[in-house]
Amino acid sequence: MASPPITELTERAREIFRRVVEGYLEDGQPVGSKTLAAEPAINLSPASIRSVMAELEGLGLLAAPHTSAGRMPTDAGLRIFVDGMMRVAEPSEEDRARIAARLSEGGPVEKALQQTSALLSELSGAAGMVMVPTREQRLAQFSLVPLGPGPGQKNRALAVLVGEDGGVENRVLELDDGPTGAAGSLEAASNYITSRLAGRTLAEAAHAMRSEIDAGKSQLDDASRDLVERGLAVWSEDANNRPVLIVRGAANLLDEAALGDIERVRSLLDDLEDKQSVSSLLESARDADATRIFIGSENRLFGLSGSSVIAAPYRDMEGRVVGVLGVIGPTRLNYARVVPMVDLTARSLSRSLGKLTA
Repeated sequence: MASPPITELTERAREIFRRVVEGYLEDGQPVGSKTLAAEPAINLSPASIRSVMAELEGLGLLAAPHTSAGRMPTDAGLRIFVDGMMRVAEPSEEDRARIAARLSEGGPVEKALQQTSALLSELSGAAGMVMVPTREQRLAQFSLVPLGPGPGQKNRALAVLVGEDGGVENRVLELDDGPTGAAGSLEAASNYITSRLAGRTLAEAAHAMRSEIDAGKSQLDDASRDLVERGLAVWSEDANNRPVLIVRGAANLLDEAALGDIERVRSLLDDLEDKQSVSSLLESARDADATRIFIGSENRLFGLSGSSVIAAPYRDMEGRVVGVLGVIGPTRLNYARVVPMVDLTARSLSRSLGKLTA
């Protein structure tokens, strides 16, 4: 049956429910009537507390894992607590400083995403997840800059791609001996891509370039054409090989409480291996105005593992959503601390993206 709104509970039932949930989230253990009766603010006997707990259990908000154990919140109970009773704790100055420091280092975008995933794991004590942006880059400028011989004595060039959103990508290409590495060929290839293919995605650029060359409309010589082909191909191949989802800190899921239910842990780790399914779940948070929380069996993917996901979208420098980041862990996550921390990390990563190279 559907759980009642928290406002329909008596004040006494709400207080006992809140303390059971907070106790469970603190140490992952069921909370007993004797424990609550020892708290001065409750002022009820263990028998009276058990009666209220039984009522809450009948409403589907609490459950008893064993006959002699205390009570713990159900997924429905956690949802009611999170939506209507949770007292959100703003990120501490220490957490704010760690997030700011980690995301202000600069460097490639993918490195920043990996650092963000690791940071989320460290701050939450669970596993951090970041979806890699899938929006295709549109070109603004392309340059091939000679670098000279590399370790194998082959000439090299630095291929620099500037996107319309201000992002910069750098790759090193090895050049064949001969005219391919000549400064004139490098300049011709650079000018061709910039002047003819600007404003297109990489896929559109490659298609347009090959169509023009096949039709004999290109004024490029053979050496320059080869550089154009390789300059575009290096990013096409890179995009195909990029991970859909970056996960860090999965080992955090193997704590003492989790090891008591090894099948649940195995199910969760299997879920994380299926990154496409996890990414599909995170996709549903792309259009969220605020951080989204998925609790246990509310989502089919984590119904068996009994896990929760806290996710928030992040944006590029123009305010467009390009990915989602979040935390996955047991349902006893410290929601009051993790929810605002995920939100702050998403906003901080969004501000940092305009300063990073890809």
